[in-house]
Amino acid sequence: MANMKICITTLEFPPDVGGVGVSVKRIGSMLAALGHEVHVVVFHSKRRHEAGADSDRKGFLTSPEEGLIVHRYQSVSRGKSSATQEFMSDVYAALRRLHEQERFDVFHGFYLNETGFLTTLLAREVGRPVINSIRGADLHRNVFDPKQYSQIQWSLEHSDWLTFVSRELERRAHILAPLARGRTSAFWNSIAPIDFGDVARPPTGSELGETVISTFGNLRDKKGIDYLVWACTELAREIDLSLLLVGDFIAKEKAHWEAFLRNSGIAERIMVTGRLPREQALGYHHVSDIFTIPSLRDGCPNALMEAMLAGKAIVGSSADAIGEILKHGENALVVRPGHTGDLVEALGRLATDPALQRRLGEAARRKALTDLAPEREQENWLKVYNQVMQPPAPCVVEVRAGQPS
Repeated sequence: MANMKICITTLEFPPDVGGVGVSVKRIGSMLAALGHEVHVVVFHSKRRHEAGADSDRKGFLTSPEEGLIVHRYQSVSRGKSSATQEFMSDVYAALRRLHEQERFDVFHGFYLNETGFLTTLLAREVGRPVINSIRGADLHRNVFDPKQYSQIQWSLEHSDWLTFVSRELERRAHILAPLARGRTSAFWNSIAPIDFGDVARPPTGSELGETVISTFGNLRDKKGIDYLVWACTELAREIDLSLLLVGDFIAKEKAHWEAFLRNSGIAERIMVTGRLPREQALGYHHVSDIFTIPSLRDGCPNALMEAMLAGKAIVGSSADAIGEILKHGENALVVRPGHTGDLVEALGRLATDPALQRRLGEAARRKALTDLAPEREQENWLKVYNQVMQPPAPCVVEVRAGQPS
């Protein structure tokens, strides 16, 4: 495959907080390492425009960043917030101008609604192939919004290729858009190895209970936090435990969760670190005994893969890629999403069996170093791009004697 000029579109990109942005940076870097010129267009970047930038002009702020060319869209505030339609129309026009300037060979959208629809529409209009990558919430949550459903379905049906981070998401897409069958693939995210010997321990630990149960990431409703707290409340009657929440609650849910924890009955056993830089957050694996990820729905979360590399004993739900990567009794204990009783049983079993903790943690680390290695994901992306960029087979018409030619 010849070197290409690739345009990746996304709602977020580091330093914006979010798993999609982290994945886009990783995947963009993989493609750049193969020799392609990768442009990342960020629709909703929270990074403030640089000093001296014209704050009264719509368009992209462009900068080279670690081998990628990043274009962050800058909107203009003219009093009240613009309607979504007006904003997206402006982004579309800016993206089209960028294509006229750069002449991209292929478009790649992350997250179907907003990003995927706009990217697919432009690609179709300018005659370029388009890939869309479904990460989770687009088919788990947004598909239930009647205002977004038709755009999601159209984007599924008009993509040249679709990728998914779990087979569960791929199956749902086939149901929603049968025309997409034969143009999809599902494979997991990857993670680079981490030497936890180089990761500093946090300035805490002595105040925690004998058994420390943790979860990491953006703390929100879909992560099953309430079921985890209820399970720990029940277990705390028999076990000296602490619940360590590494991260913070998203703004719109924060007040609810703070009140929920205060009224849990074990508030004095719960520690919330607040948002931390990744290196500091990873340090809390040193004081954690059991990592939990009881998500009700999810994609392929980075926090899970980090815990696996840390060699933690894991209790995870069977949702999405979590239930595909984790094998019950082999490298983790797997529970049904939304079942407090399952969590109580699994956490209680691990808390009282240090040997099982070690065995499952070692198996999880081996799995991360092999099946979740970056080389495996890069190979999958190479296959996708080769499939999309291969020229169409020539149309051969057989002409027989006696037939009109």
